[in-house]
Amino acid sequence: MSLLIAPSILAADFANLQTEVEMLNSSSADYIHVDIMDGVFVPNISFGIPVTQAIKKHAEKPLDVHLMIVEPDRYLEAFRDAGADIISVHYEACPHLHRSLQAIKALGAKAGVAINPHTSIDLLKDVIQDIDLVCMMSVNPGFGGQKFIENTYDKIARLKDLILSKGASTKIEIDGGVNIQNAPKLIEAGADVLVAGSFVFNSPQPIETIKELKSIKTR
Repeated sequence: MSLLIAPSILAADFANLQTEVEMLNSSSADYIHVDIMDGVFVPNISFGIPVTQAIKKHAEKPLDVHLMIVEPDRYLEAFRDAGADIISVHYEACPHLHRSLQAIKALGAKAGVAINPHTSIDLLKDVIQDIDLVCMMSVNPGFGGQKFIENTYDKIARLKDLILSKGASTKIEIDGGVNIQNAPKLIEAGADVLVAGSFVFNSPQPIETIKELKSIKTR
């Protein structure tokens, strides 16, 4: 399977959001990653349902919506209606994770689970076959532009082993601190999807930066 790139709209210029989305439409990006933060689960507030709807209005790529919020089950239908194609909930915010995954799938979206840097992948072994995508945080969630956590490589490899041992088709997505330097090693470890925010949107030529990420080959 070829590498998928999901630029994070959190790093975009919000005053020119339509233009930024249209830029992504014309790029080789596969998804548009949409970070939803409530100021409770994470120490930051981003945007919610109306902005997701606004992004969807102009997007030609699937919306990969990452809910960094408490009680995500209350908002699954609203985000699906707003245009989410993939909905990822945090393991740490879902006391009944299997129920949450089934609820997402019942809405017709792909079901993702996000895990914080300290959360063991072993906690996913009983539901891995129900998960379409694991969004592995390689920084502490809440703010863009953070330093990449080096333990992520080993964690990816262990998650890939779990997926293969269970015969699952789960994709591994890496979110946080991704750049052209660490991307080859992430892919080599087993990553399928790379989320890139600041690295893409701070680039003088974001379309070329996305293309460069997309074309990375490992040894």
